[in-house]
Amino acid sequence: MQYDLPVECPVDSRGVFFEDTELLAGQFIFKANASVIEILENTNTLVKYEPLQHSYPHCWRHKAPVIFRATPQWFVSMQQNGLRDAVNREILKVDWIPDWGKKRIELMVGNRPDWCISRQRFWGVPMTLFVHKQTGELHPDTQALFIKVADKIEKNGIEAWFEADIEDFLGADAKDYDKTTDTLDVWFDSGVSHFAVLKQRDELSDVADLYLEGSDQHRGWFQSSLISSVAINGKAPYKQVLTHGFTVDKDGKKMSKSLGNVMSPQKVVNNLGADILRLWIAGSDYTGEMTVSDEILKRSADSYRRIRNTMRFILANTAGFNPKTHQLNEDKILDLDKWIMSKTANLQIQILQAYEHYNFHQVIQLILNFCSNDLGGFYLDVIKDRQYTTQENSIARRSAQTALNHILETMVRWLAPVLSFTAEEIWQSMPDEKNDSIFLQEWYQVLDASYSNKAIDTARAINPFIRKQMEQMRHDKIIGSSLDAEVDIYCDDNTYKLLEKLGDELRFVFITSYARIHPISKKNDACVEAGAGVFIKVTQSESEKCVRCWHHREDIGSNNEHSELCSRCVENVTGDGEERKYA
Repeated sequence: MQYDLPVECPVDSRGVFFEDTELLAGQFIFKANASVIEILENTNTLVKYEPLQHSYPHCWRHKAPVIFRATPQWFVSMQQNGLRDAVNREILKVDWIPDWGKKRIELMVGNRPDWCISRQRFWGVPMTLFVHKQTGELHPDTQALFIKVADKIEKNGIEAWFEADIEDFLGADAKDYDKTTDTLDVWFDSGVSHFAVLKQRDELSDVADLYLEGSDQHRGWFQSSLISSVAINGKAPYKQVLTHGFTVDKDGKKMSKSLGNVMSPQKVVNNLGADILRLWIAGSDYTGEMTVSDEILKRSADSYRRIRNTMRFILANTAGFNPKTHQLNEDKILDLDKWIMSKTANLQIQILQAYEHYNFHQVIQLILNFCSNDLGGFYLDVIKDRQYTTQENSIARRSAQTALNHILETMVRWLAPVLSFTAEEIWQSMPDEKNDSIFLQEWYQVLDASYSNKAIDTARAINPFIRKQMEQMRHDKIIGSSLDAEVDIYCDDNTYKLLEKLGDELRFVFITSYARIHPISKKNDACVEAGAGVFIKVTQSESEKCVRCWHHREDIGSNNEHSELCSRCVENVTGDGEERKYA
């Protein structure tokens, strides 16, 4: 084309040389190779013949070698009417997720040739064109003919075009025109979905909120949709484009039936359940390749159990709780419960932001950390004493249940987009009677994220050091449960003032029978460092054990009628019940 030479193709659609091809007429192209060598030998023009091994294009499905033929085609020009420049301008207006998608499609649009939209296939969406036999020009009434053909296809199906005679459309002009047999590029089919799907429905915008596909679609659907929409409407067909990687096996290899490494989603669902498969997908960073194996799915199942068991514990401990009659006002709620509700509210801000930006793996990570650390590793353990030892309708117990109910209402909504079946199951089991579905709800925006409590934060920071000491004591058979232990804390003035606010209830935070605080100057060699300006000493309690709450207390036996109970349990059993303010 550089030298304006004629473009000739001597091979027909069957891969056979045309009858007017000199010397090779009627031969199949690959079989003609031997004939070419023979001709060169017979004319004494063959310098050397030697087979070479080299790469060659093959059909991806049939693995057969392919050839490229120069044939007349239909194109969308990227230059006429400034289409390429217009497309590039629209690219800048789209939110590409991840952001490297923008650069990827910019390069592809910038370097691409004109778009060949015609294909020579036996089935597909037809190019309903009529071409003049002599001039090659389109029929002058092409626009009107498009509508006529479309009406016929809409009434009788796609075969109406292929079965119809040219006379059905052109009448007397039929003798001067050929009816095209080409079909449209399949990327053109999908690329005009913004027109065929969105534009045809009044309730929908013709600009989609999101296009979602694999990273190969920058070359395919994303690009064909963008080009066609800019050409037709002058704007991009989407506001956001999200690209995800491909699923690969444990060795990072592409899944293929021929390699035998395909993992069937249906098999995973049958064995583990749909929610565990959904959890693995959501928990994976889709911006790269997503690795899957039996071991990885097993870890997803473990994560699922952590979430499910947390929700089961909360449901179990809100049994008998009626939010309409039992829920406490904020002024009556204990500090620890306000603290965890504020943690929940703050976490929701992060989770909603992650959902907004499609960072699903971050959502799952935040939820799992919340279940493992703030809830399972701290708060839920601390409130067990209140739940099991205080009076049924006491403020201490109802305060915990109020917090649990708020957490339940919040978390079930977090889980719904990913663990859909589990979330619906939780929703129907919650304390307040639920008639509709979780999927008809909005985010739970009741909780206040502004509350803070430095005393509880400080105790929480010390708690892991105490746990570590008690684990060693368990290993050495010194104690059984944490309530068999007492803890003495030696700390600087600032920490002392903070922990002092919790009073005797500090022991409930640490889940020990006693928790005493001392100035740091009184620490001895038996103490262990537990952070900046803090030392701890954990010892086995010498006091008797209350048979009801299992705390070791010096006041056991002080009540003659209940000689095996501590005074706190006596008050909870026979009196008005103990009073709690903090934990």
